Parts: sequence; structure tokens; C-alpha cells
Amino acid sequence: MSQTHDPDHPSAEAVAAFLRANPSWLADNPDLYLLLTPPVRVHGESIADHMAAMVRAARAQAAERSAEANGVVAAGRAAAGLAARVYEAVLALMRAPDPVDCVATELPGLLAVDAASLCAETDAAAPLVRWTFRARLRPLARGMVAVLFGGRAVVFRDGPDDAAVFHAEAAALARHDALVRVQVAGAPGVLALASRDGAALPGYGTGALAFLGRAVAAALERVDPAQ
Repeated sequence: MSQTHDPDHPSAEAVAAFLRANPSWLADNPDLYLLLTPPVRVHGESIADHMAAMVRAARAQAAERSAEANGVVAAGRAAAGLAARVYEAVLALMRAPDPVDCVATELPGLLAVDAASLCAETDAAAPLVRWTFRARLRPLARGMVAVLFGGRAVVFRDGPDDAAVFHAEAAALARHDALVRVQVAGAPGVLALASRDGAALPGYGTGALAFLGRAVAAALERVDPAQ
């Protein structure tokens, strides 16, 4: 049996639209609160229950917005902290006579990570084989860097399943890692950072780590391939 619309009883959609367009209407007619069914009924009059529900909703919304704001602030602080550590790492690279050794021994402490290493597609550029530090580079398959980065300069990962490829004996520590693209003697390479603590690699330091990758490449260029 079809129901006809009663013009004296507006639809729920019409009531909702009116209240949205007139948000102070109930406040201007407080006696109507006694006629409303409260969202949650605990004790006392309906108006007390309804106002309590409104207060709870407002507090929940305020808490959500506060949490979002705190998250933004925390992210900014984490990025700033990582940037400061990167600056110290760059200074260390500028002083180091052996950039590969600096990456492995100094950068972990300066960057607050558990391990750092350099990897390269060693068959991609012939001059690379003459470098005295070639034995300390972790070999990567040809074309792997392009597939991994896809045009990006930095990749952050959680629980990487190929940790052994980039971190070797430190793979067990790589619950989180950051891979930074680096050119090694013209060959595609990677600066691999491993950490047990995700806070050390927050995912907000792309710019700082990309700059570090450029600094590593510049430090490597100082090494004479003929030595």
C-alpha cells in the first residue's frame, strides 16, 4: 500500500536540511529539547542527556583535530631532526679520505640508524671495476635501481623482504630502511640505511636524504679511479 506525503509532516531530509541551514534554531527554542529523544539516555531529564551527547561529540571532534595537529607537529620535528643529522653526515663525508668507509663506520652513528652501506650495479659501468673500494660495494643486478626507485630519489620501506641484498649481515636490523639513489662512478647506486626503530627513518626526510645522496656521490667523485 503506497503512502502519500503529508504536507503537515515534512520529511526527515527536509528537517535535516533546515537544521543545517539554521544551526542556532534549537538553541533559540530550548523547550524543544524536552521533546527530543536523546541519543544516549543515562540519568536525568532528556535535555541533560541530549546536551551531554552534544558535549561528547564536540569533545571527540576537538580531540581528533588536536591529534591531527599534534601529528603534523611531530612530523615536522622528526623531519627537522633528520635534516640536522644529515648535515653532520655531509660534513663527515667532506672530511673523509675514504667515503665508503665513512658511510659504513661514521654515518650510522651520525644518522641514528643501525647500519649504512653502499650498493651499485657494478656491471653497468666499466670504470667502476678499477675502483679500489669495489670489494666493499654490495652488488646489484643491472636495471634494479631504475625498477626500485621509479624516478624517485628516496624510498622508505617497512619490513623489506630483500633486506639481505642491501644490508647483508645487517639485514636482521633492517626492520625499516631508507634507500637513497646515488651515482657511483657513473653507475646506478644506492645508499642503504637500516634501522630497528622506525622513528629514525620517519618517512618525512625525503629532501634531506636526497641531498645526502648527492653529497655521497660528490665524495665518491673525489676518489681517483686509477689509485
